[in-house]
Amino acid sequence: MIQRGLLPDFSPVVLAATDAVTSAAAETDPSIRDLRGLLWCSIDNDDSRDLDQLSVAEPAVGGTVTIRVAVADVDAIVRKGSAIDGHAWTNTTSVYTAAEIFPMLPEKLSTGLTSLGEGLARLAIVIEMKVAADGTVTGSDVYRAVVLNRAKLAYNSVAAWLDGTAPAPPRLAAVPGLDQQLLTQDRVAQAMKGLRHQHGALSLDTLEARAVFDGEVLADLRPDEKNRAKELIEDFMIASNGVTAKYLERKGYASLRRVLRAPERWERIVALAAGVGGRLPAEPSARALEDFLAGRRQADPLRFPDLSLSVVKLLGSGEYVVERPGQAVDGHFGLAVGTYTHSTAPNRRFPDLVTQRLLKAAMAGQPAPYAIEALDGLARHCTEQEDNAAKVERQVRKSAAALLLAPQIGQRFDAIVTGVSGKGTWVRILRPAAEGKVVRGFEGLDVGDRARVELVHTDVEHGFVDFARASG
Repeated sequence: MIQRGLLPDFSPVVLAATDAVTSAAAETDPSIRDLRGLLWCSIDNDDSRDLDQLSVAEPAVGGTVTIRVAVADVDAIVRKGSAIDGHAWTNTTSVYTAAEIFPMLPEKLSTGLTSLGEGLARLAIVIEMKVAADGTVTGSDVYRAVVLNRAKLAYNSVAAWLDGTAPAPPRLAAVPGLDQQLLTQDRVAQAMKGLRHQHGALSLDTLEARAVFDGEVLADLRPDEKNRAKELIEDFMIASNGVTAKYLERKGYASLRRVLRAPERWERIVALAAGVGGRLPAEPSARALEDFLAGRRQADPLRFPDLSLSVVKLLGSGEYVVERPGQAVDGHFGLAVGTYTHSTAPNRRFPDLVTQRLLKAAMAGQPAPYAIEALDGLARHCTEQEDNAAKVERQVRKSAAALLLAPQIGQRFDAIVTGVSGKGTWVRILRPAAEGKVVRGFEGLDVGDRARVELVHTDVEHGFVDFARASG
């Protein structure tokens, strides 16, 4: 982290400032609504405590449903220009490694006083959306409120219940009416998802690796698969981020936008599609790519994650840019949306905290807290630090893979090529879910190709996992 310009520890000044915070934020502004009576709940990973958002649904006439997403009001405690804000500005994101989590904010805040924990009244920014039966957002608003999390739920158990393969989780069953509440949210999220994919949002499933421990011992790296509960939250967050961007645009404020430009290596994506009998146009088209991906998911679900990973690598990385009032910027190719920001995870990402401050200024009719030049610098800095954090996470994940694979030198694996550049050729194996470099026999390989490889070397300290292409 230090080599990448990230701070692994909080300074004494930041710790002292954190110690001085003794309670959650409370404000008496009459414009702040009291929404504690609604059946709010959170859905996150089993072990997550830095809870950024809650959701609730309210059916209306004609099949329309009002969806509210409450985002933790982190700015109410972490003030712009403070010592705590300075640390968050430096890192810009929490860093999630297989060995340890390095939070952007001190845990006293991120998992405590600024977290939307169960049973706790908290200040929040609420994004309200009126959603028609087909998933279209027909109206929206953004405002401040006090909310109360009625149940802290987890992705896997909620997904199993939604799929009908397990009973309702105890916390869900303990809150009267929450079961119907979640069924309504799921129905709306599925409609939103269907509409997005009609517009060209990409169906991708990359099976990110998650460390599994047996006590203090690393036991495995297993694919962290998508499920219906994750999709519910994902669809609500995508919609909320779009509403937030449009709100700032409507109020005449500049904003940090999250963009993913059309892929530069589109010709390779076309070649991958052709290799399995698909056809894509010569120019980038999200709708055409989504139609192809949907067909491949149905035709070959077992190998679809490999195809997804290849496409993700070829799409490239997202970035932050500033949209000035009246001046449009690129949209998000992968999500097929033209107006998109990051606003729903202020405990974990600095751009979301910046957006929160812009929103509060827009709601109050006050001057923007950041000048355009400062936002430009923030956009570049957040993009760079996000990339640095991803490299740290990837390197530690490779160290974890090297540790697991060390006893298997000489064994052979089926692999898929995930990266090709002047620095080398990389492949991924599935058991354990690990990525490594092809040091011999990489000639002619390109992203998406399949290969049989032999493990020839590991180095835990440096995170090296080296393969040689196996004959036959």
